[in-house]
Order: sequence, then structure tokens, then C-alpha cells
Amino acid sequence: MAIQVSQKAIDVPPFYVMELLERAQELERAGRDVIHLEVGEPDFDTPACVRAAGERALAAGDTHYTHSMGKRELREAICDWHARHYGTLVTPERVIVTVGTSSAHLLVFMALCDLGDEVIISDPYYACYPNIISFAGGRPVRVPVFEEDGFAFRPESIAKAVTPRTKAVLINSPSNPTGAVMPDESLRAVAATGVTVVSDEIYHGLVYEGPERSMSQFTDRCVVINGFSKLFAMTGWRLGYAIVPRELARPIQKCSRIFFISASSFAQEAAIAALSECKDELDVMRAEYGRRRRLVLDRLPSLGIPMTHRPAGAFYAFLNVKAFARDAGMNSLELAYDILEKPASR
Repeated sequence: MAIQVSQKAIDVPPFYVMELLERAQELERAGRDVIHLEVGEPDFDTPACVRAAGERALAAGDTHYTHSMGKRELREAICDWHARHYGTLVTPERVIVTVGTSSAHLLVFMALCDLGDEVIISDPYYACYPNIISFAGGRPVRVPVFEEDGFAFRPESIAKAVTPRTKAVLINSPSNPTGAVMPDESLRAVAATGVTVVSDEIYHGLVYEGPERSMSQFTDRCVVINGFSKLFAMTGWRLGYAIVPRELARPIQKCSRIFFISASSFAQEAAIAALSECKDELDVMRAEYGRRRRLVLDRLPSLGIPMTHRPAGAFYAFLNVKAFARDAGMNSLELAYDILEKPASR
């Protein structure tokens, strides 16, 4: 007997970056030497002090459910981090620890959106955003951002996109995939819409030019989403958090209980150490990212790849390869697969 599959599941576009990664891993298992440039993951191991804290927690039997919002000690450490870095006052009652930042996004948009409500996102965007918004019942509204503007929102474009159904503007600074860092004037313009701003700050701590700003410094009507995957090289620990207005905390907590119960207990102990004990290791990783960034930006012109926009954060260089793709009769995805599948000696 055939199983009927939901049309919603059928219609989900593939996450092409992960499909490229999985194909690259297949080629590696077959003996191919592959240089990975497809996925946004630190190549550093998790810092030793973080691993040690997780190991201590496991040895102590810290393997049980925690409070659905996360351990109080971790939520307090997150509040202290934000006070030190941004001068913003956050209370533990507004912090919800989640299973990675993707689940934080899903929970936030479930709380914000009724069926058909709109969420403004920049285009290009992190590939998961439209699917997360859609599965939460919302409708992503794509507003183009342009290379000549450094991939920053144009204030007039945001204002034009706002309708009575708009529930949020989603920003990501530093950005995946562009590496752009939104300047203060862009952050103020987004705040001035009067719409709730959901600020994905997962790449904070990895800014190489200019100041680093949290949306919470510009408006109280915002949700800040962050986590431990990027700055702390903890992708496999699957731990994130959302800082939300007080009126959203209870609805999100209830949804989190239903879908996830709680985040990993021993991973939360490791996260406490990440926030308080590993500055030296963070400095080493950040310095190395900066060195690699300079190397890439200095070398790209000699390869015939112009860099109109110099990424100021994260670890991405969003390249304009129209000339290469057009000459080969391919779109950018086809070009990526062509580079992966063909021998390097070509």
C-alpha cells in the first residue's frame, strides 16, 4: 500500500548547499580529494575548555531534561554576555535556549505568524529562511539587495514591502551568504518600520571591519536569535537561543515544550563555559578567519573574479561568477556541480 506524502513536504525546495556537501562526501568516500567551500561551518574543533565542561557534565550524570527554557545558569550567562558586548539589559525570563538556531527561528515564527502573515527577508538570503517561515504558516516576502549597495537593505524598499499582513522583518548581519554587515543607518531604517524585527546574529563575534551592533541596541521591538555553532565552533552540539519580548516568551516556551522538550543538558553546561572561559581560543580562531579573508580578497582579482563588495563579517565571500557561468552555459548551481564533479586538472 502506498503512503500518501504531504504536498507541503513535496514542495520544499532542496537545501542545495547541504546536497553539494553530501555529494562531496560521497566523492571523498570514493577516494576523491575535495576542498570544501560549500558549507558555513568552522573547520576548528570546539575549544578545549568547552569540551572539558561537556565532559565534566557527562561524567557527573548531567544527562536529563532541563527547564524547557534552558538552564537558569546558561540564561544568566547569555544575559551577561549581551550586557558586556552591547550594553543591553536582558533578563533570563526573556531567554529561551533551543536545539540550534534553526529551531529558534521556527518557534519564533510560529508565535508571530498566523496563516498567510508576511515576513520580509532580503534576497539573497540564508537558504532555510523561506521554508522555516512557510512551515510556520507565514509567507516570505523577498526584497532584493544589491552588490553595489554592499547587499544592505534600501530603506525605501523595506517601506514599500510593508503591508497590513507584515508581522516581521528578518535580518541577518553578518549575513549568510554575502558576509555583509548592516551599517547603523540600515539598522535604524529597519527599526523605523515599526514592525517586529527578527535579528539572526549567529555570526556575531566574526566581524573584521567596523563596529558590531545588535538589533537590540536600536529597538525593543525585536527578537535576537543567536547560538554557539559559528563563533564557538560548536555546530554539532546543536545549541542556540532566542531573546524575545516578554509577551512572546510564554507562547514560545509552550511550543518548545511540545516539539523539543528541552535542549541537551550537558551541551548547556558546555555553552556556559563557552561564554565565560574561552576568550583566548576565540581570539585565535577569529585571527585565523581574518587572515584567510585577506588572502581570498587579495587573490580573487588575479583569478578574474571582481569583488565589488568586500565582506566585513562571517566567513563568506559571495562571488559574482556570471561571466564563468554564462560562458559555460550554466546557472550558478550547475557551475558549482561542474566544479565539484570534474577532475581538478581540467
